[in-house]
Amino acid sequence: MKSSLSLTLLQSPSPFFNHTSKLSQYHSFPVIKCHQQSTAQKSSLTNLKAIMAKKRRKKGLEDLSDELYEIASLNLDHAPARRQVRSAFIQFHRQLDHLAPPGIRTEEWYELNSKGQEIFCKSWLPKEGDQIKGVVCFCHGYGDTCTFLFEGIARRIAGSGYGVYAVDHPGFGLSDGLHGYISNFDDLVDNVIEQYAKIKGRPELQGLPRFIFGQSMGGAVALKTHLKEPDQWDGMILVAPMCKVAEEVMPPAAVLKVANVLSNVIPEVKFFPTKDLAELAFRNYKYREMAYYNMICYSDRVRLKTAMEILKVTSEIESNVNKVCSPLLVIHGAADMVTDPNVSKFLYEKACSKDKTIKLYQGGYHSILEGEPDDAIFTVFDDIIEWLDTRCSS
Repeated sequence: MKSSLSLTLLQSPSPFFNHTSKLSQYHSFPVIKCHQQSTAQKSSLTNLKAIMAKKRRKKGLEDLSDELYEIASLNLDHAPARRQVRSAFIQFHRQLDHLAPPGIRTEEWYELNSKGQEIFCKSWLPKEGDQIKGVVCFCHGYGDTCTFLFEGIARRIAGSGYGVYAVDHPGFGLSDGLHGYISNFDDLVDNVIEQYAKIKGRPELQGLPRFIFGQSMGGAVALKTHLKEPDQWDGMILVAPMCKVAEEVMPPAAVLKVANVLSNVIPEVKFFPTKDLAELAFRNYKYREMAYYNMICYSDRVRLKTAMEILKVTSEIESNVNKVCSPLLVIHGAADMVTDPNVSKFLYEKACSKDKTIKLYQGGYHSILEGEPDDAIFTVFDDIIEWLDTRCSS
């Protein structure tokens, strides 16, 4: 018998999920099928067809019910489909109770940006009556959304007394835009500046320290945001920042040369094949398997223009790291195979910030906050909260 997802996730306590929850008790929601059928119940031919059908499914989703797999297989190019898929799986995500202090207040809404796009926004606040120490504004990574794995990160930070806010970048998650498409990296940066200016302007947040928090590609967004508006933030947290793409995931030079030309002719085409980033980013097998259930994550081939914009912005950042002047915390797994930890060292050394800290975690992979052994994840969180608390009490 193949175990259900609930058994897989609940074998041991997790920093994100309540190991006492039972997915199976939600009888009305057919999340996972658990197969235990004898050959007497079905013919060998039927079983063979079922096995072959599952082999053709997306990796990690072999045990979804047929109904949910059909929804998960929708074309996600445009936001309405991504929102439909998220709605179908939201009850499943809620069943994975996050191990954080009770009473965390959350809110979801959409904001119309200056380009007429609906941008998904979400907040996590400490329980009613607790004083907010500071504001943390998050920038997610390539292909990602703030609605899945970041949920656990946000709840832990909010549980430590901070107001946490996040947006899905245009073209990603639940926000408008062609899925996985970046026509101009500055559009992501300008959208972050625009949305977080509204949030920082809320009366209840006035006078509080404000921090920008970028992970992976979101680190590049955060850095560019800071370079455009160096006086607008009281500190910056960068987790495995994408200042340079690691050689292991870079296409050959000849391919890049051709792609640069084609990106101006057929910019939206899905061109660059991708490796299984879950394999590269998650050291903990349990969390790696869970990552496949991030249904609205963009995991297809990288679009031509997107690839060129990412390479362009990493080059720009590398040339301007000496202008980074904000209080800075850089966090990186030393065994990261997606973004280069040596570039984080370069950023730390060259930044002109008077208040700067770097933390390298031996053996850590790219998803240092979501994909490591539990004790390692707790250590990283403790380091982040300690850094924030020190700068909010001074």
